Amino acid sequence: MAGPFGATSTTDEVLDGVDLSGKRILVTGVSAGLGVETARALAAHGAFVVGAARNLDKARTATQVVRAGAKNGGGLDLVELDLASLASVRACADALVAAGERFDLVIANAGVMACPKGVTADGFETQFGTNHLGHFVLVNRIASLFKPGARLVNLSSSGHRFADVDLEDPNFDHTPYAEFVAYGRSKTANVLFAVEFDRRHKDRGIRATAVHPGGIQTELGRYMTPEITADLIREINANQPEGAPAFSWKTIPQGAATSVWAGVVAPADAVGAHFCEDCHVAEIVEDPGFRGGVRAYALDPEHAKALWAKSEAMVGERF
Repeated sequence: MAGPFGATSTTDEVLDGVDLSGKRILVTGVSAGLGVETARALAAHGAFVVGAARNLDKARTATQVVRAGAKNGGGLDLVELDLASLASVRACADALVAAGERFDLVIANAGVMACPKGVTADGFETQFGTNHLGHFVLVNRIASLFKPGARLVNLSSSGHRFADVDLEDPNFDHTPYAEFVAYGRSKTANVLFAVEFDRRHKDRGIRATAVHPGGIQTELGRYMTPEITADLIREINANQPEGAPAFSWKTIPQGAATSVWAGVVAPADAVGAHFCEDCHVAEIVEDPGFRGGVRAYALDPEHAKALWAKSEAMVGERF
């Protein structure tokens, strides 16, 4: 595996000595947090980053650091993308396809977390619709732009442990809504999407993986009150095996490290169709109390195919 990296490794440490000159990389969610840091690190090593964001004014301000730090031909362009609106997703994808410039890497970084019950512009449960279906349509519509040898990195979460996808009731029409169950479903979907995308495209040398960035304090947690956060950390620590380290927050550069590691540093065959955390490929762990690892249901190939078919039916589009 590339590099002696771990939970505390930063983006700059992971990319030390890596030259990304001439690489084009799409990163969604570049108006704050992990998206900005991911774009900054990549551009600082020569990559040209296309950053997607719902609010372009906010993104322009947030990404000033990306432009300021770009080196060796690196740079940044911004495109409008609201993942909670398939009209916006399709418009963004169509514009990218029309431009015809190809990508070496796509990092599906944007998302929402543990928000109150709501629906997207198309009537999908907010977290599943935004985190999964928005990226599902975007990535598949621009699949022709992936260069041979390109990669897709989907940002999932250890929160996938909260729930498997529910293909019978994805919008909570018949199920009581719970914020973290909905989040868990969407994060499991991110992993399963990577598994099936990898299967469909690896013959072209295109690989896909999913990553858990770690616990980071960003705008993603805007719906998390201090009380909810404290209760969650208390529960995590209470369920750890004896002798395991207590939960600790990562910095944003530490949180973005696994995305860039999986995208440009780790061997493609090592990460393809896998789940990565702390700059390594995670093992399957079924112990409900253990903080690390990935649940088997999130990597199941037949489950991934079923989610793909359900997603196509929901968005009314075949890929």
